[in-house]
Amino acid sequence: MPTALVVEADGGSRGNPGVAGYGALVRDARTGEVLAERAAPLGRASNNVAEYEGLVAGLQAVLDLDLAAGAVIEVRMDSKLVVEQMSGRWKIKHADMQRLALTARRLVDRVQAEGGSVDFRWIPRERNKAADALSNVGMDGRTVRRDLPAREGDADGVGGDAGAGPRAGEGDGVGVRVGDGVGDGDGVGVGSGTDRPTFGVGRVPLSDVYVSDETVPTLEGQTRLILVRHGVTDFTESHRLDGRGGADPELNDTGLRQARAAAAAVAELVARSEIGPVRVVSSSLRRARQTGQAIADALGVEREQDADWDEQSFGSWDGLSMGQLMGSRPEELLRLRNDPEWAPDGGESRRQLDARVGAALGRAIARGGTVVVATHRVVLMSVLCRLLDIDANRAWSVATAPTSLTAIEVWPDGGVQVAFVNDTHHLLGLV
Repeated sequence: MPTALVVEADGGSRGNPGVAGYGALVRDARTGEVLAERAAPLGRASNNVAEYEGLVAGLQAVLDLDLAAGAVIEVRMDSKLVVEQMSGRWKIKHADMQRLALTARRLVDRVQAEGGSVDFRWIPRERNKAADALSNVGMDGRTVRRDLPAREGDADGVGGDAGAGPRAGEGDGVGVRVGDGVGDGDGVGVGSGTDRPTFGVGRVPLSDVYVSDETVPTLEGQTRLILVRHGVTDFTESHRLDGRGGADPELNDTGLRQARAAAAAVAELVARSEIGPVRVVSSSLRRARQTGQAIADALGVEREQDADWDEQSFGSWDGLSMGQLMGSRPEELLRLRNDPEWAPDGGESRRQLDARVGAALGRAIARGGTVVVATHRVVLMSVLCRLLDIDANRAWSVATAPTSLTAIEVWPDGGVQVAFVNDTHHLLGLV
């Protein structure tokens, strides 16, 4: 049974901005036992900044305790702002909060890299009294760093001068430089090369529209993505790997018929939609180009090409069948599926693929209107994992058949709705 933890965090400021401090604690979710407590003064800061500092301290405590591996973690806070921003539904306008949110996201990524998960939940203030009490200790100028049950070398007292405690987010390499762009190698999306990063759903930059602290969700101005997996090739039908940099097979006769049927279905969807203009983008691989071209022809638009939508590179495994790999390299095959950092010789890890697909997704969403993308199986999984914040291994449970359609809508406030996945109605009766 996986470890289940609750992180309770809070922060406050006497004056807003004024004398500030944060508090956080980690509980065993099943027993309620407190495993760690943290509090520290922050000098002069706002309530929102202090609340983010509490969040960072709570997440860091989980990592300090070596409890992240496989853990199911629920972060509970009475700050609607922090919960909505960290859940990806609201953007972040204030520079200090951008910095702290990116620091917190980096810590979440570290938990996820160890197989853990982090969810955010808003709770009423009266249910956050323990963290609130710790934040008042911080505002009183005292520092708490206590692990329970006590471990050798723990600093278990309350003390220190105001401002003497370590600031959350300092040290340990968890800072993130603003303006690095999507896909900096660790899945943390930060902006689009400007000095004002967007921070939205699945850590993808959604638009240049910033949501202020008072912004409410909007139902206008969305981007519609229609993701189409390519039609079948001879490789597809013989269950052979055909990744980026490999043989680059073309659609066979069945695949061409599938592409034409998908194109007609997309044209029908677009005709019923009022979300425009319409653009068609494909990966650089031949089967996706052919599928995308059929769709572009049906819509009367030019096909664009973006190699970041390419399938994962399988290196020396390209062209091998799943049967061959299951028979000769079952452990490595399982590792390819489950380990985001591993890749066959000369291939691409899932982490690397996620980074470039995240960049392509950010560019597509920023276009606005309706964007149709002809792409590949693992790429579709990467997008769904990112936008729905689900574990990559669970994505294998989602079917995405050749020339299936997946529709997603993204709003400027960061809201996302997956309308449907794996729609293959257009293939019924196809011969």
